[in-house]
Amino acid sequence: MVEEVREPELTHITITGRIIPLDNNSCMELVLLAHRFRRALVKAIKMHAKGIGRNTIVKEITKELNLGYADTIYKLAKLVVEGTRHNGSNPLRIRIRKIFMASRGFAANKGNRNIRLLSSNEIQVNISWKGWVKYRVLFGERYIPLVNELVERALSKKLSYTAKIVFRNGKVYLHISVPVELYLKYFSIGKANGDLIASFDLNSDRINMVIVDKHGIIRDVRTEWFPEVTSHGFPRSKAHTMRLQALARLLHYSYHHGARIVLFEDLDRIKRRKYTKNRTANRKITRFPKKKLLEHAIIMALKYGFKIYLVNPAYTSKLGEKLRRELGLDRHTASAYILALKYLGVIKVLISSYSSQRS
Repeated sequence: MVEEVREPELTHITITGRIIPLDNNSCMELVLLAHRFRRALVKAIKMHAKGIGRNTIVKEITKELNLGYADTIYKLAKLVVEGTRHNGSNPLRIRIRKIFMASRGFAANKGNRNIRLLSSNEIQVNISWKGWVKYRVLFGERYIPLVNELVERALSKKLSYTAKIVFRNGKVYLHISVPVELYLKYFSIGKANGDLIASFDLNSDRINMVIVDKHGIIRDVRTEWFPEVTSHGFPRSKAHTMRLQALARLLHYSYHHGARIVLFEDLDRIKRRKYTKNRTANRKITRFPKKKLLEHAIIMALKYGFKIYLVNPAYTSKLGEKLRRELGLDRHTASAYILALKYLGVIKVLISSYSSQRS
């Protein structure tokens, strides 16, 4: 039986800092390590896709990189292959264009095996052919207290974190995964204690929200529009910022209007994007990183202390289209309302009827 509702499996939240190499040599060593990491990852993906076992893959990778990197590469390769097959694609055709490197957390190794924070402004990276090399790192001022506690607990072997180094627009960035509990200790902004439910439908050019009570009665409806973000040539970074701002306004509104629970679509239930014959619609689909927006939505909701659930989106659009006129809603708000009814368990008969009609 398909599980209709589940809680998000979010255990860590990523924060970002800027890496400043101390000289040209250390910078080039970091770039070279990233190139070797990417090459090893591509090799591991192909080996795993062909059914080669973990031990053989790790042994092959350790010919060039250490065991810590090899273990991380195997885990990443496994995720890539599984995700590619889930989307109906061939993992043997995967191409990794950007260079990066990553290292999984390990508490016994002072937080991380290969990319280790020494303080809130210094890290050391294990370069396979040279050993540990130090780099300066800069975090936003608001993250400093959080990073200081993370470093203290990690160096005491009480906590681990995954670290990733990425290269973007000529700059080098450090991504650190922080346990959710530690993140919320510093960034929590409320404790939702109402008795209403806010359900969201995330779209490329709008976000629709409906607030209902425990009986499924609509108490409020709101929509944030940003149609310009899907126009040709509109900067993706600006579009992402506008979507986050719209989402923040809706969450703030629902917090101050009695919501305790927020609902989002369970995007892991959607196997692949559905393209249409409409070029404009396809551009909207392609340029809209829905899963990325959902990740941010969950983090933002956690800050308010909401209880968060992901709802199976099967049939929500179709049922919303059928019921929107009767409800007096547009189809996207109707879809959000159907999510709420599914969470409340009061729409099973309608879904069963619709499913039987299709079959």
